[in-house]
Amino acid sequence: MGTQQVQVNKAADARALVHELLAAHRPRIEERSVIDAVLVTSELVTNAQRHGGGISGFSARIAAGLLEVTVADHSPDQPSTAAGREKFAVGGYGWPMVQELTACVAIVPTAGGKAITVTVPLAFDRVAA
Repeated sequence: MGTQQVQVNKAADARALVHELLAAHRPRIEERSVIDAVLVTSELVTNAQRHGGGISGFSARIAAGLLEVTVADHSPDQPSTAAGREKFAVGGYGWPMVQELTACVAIVPTAGGKAITVTVPLAFDRVAA
């Protein structure tokens, strides 16, 4: 399937686009994979908005049994986790979840910040059409 590159301004838009992309795929993608993919997408877009100075690019595509999502933002800063920080510190809790649910994470510096590309493994429902 081709890459969907669109203007995304909020997590709800990104979730809807990814859900639509996955729902159109045949063979059908199992619900658990859809949930994981939408959750990862939402976290990446929310992080770009909250910590990255806003979203500068978004794309999603299915290739070789994986969903590939790229979210670019305006900050060169790498994602961080809450580990080792003050108790109840704000932020840093979603990044470990992104790493757990993805097969690969690549962070590439861009002229105006960074782009994070992740691949989410997809399980296919071979019974349903």
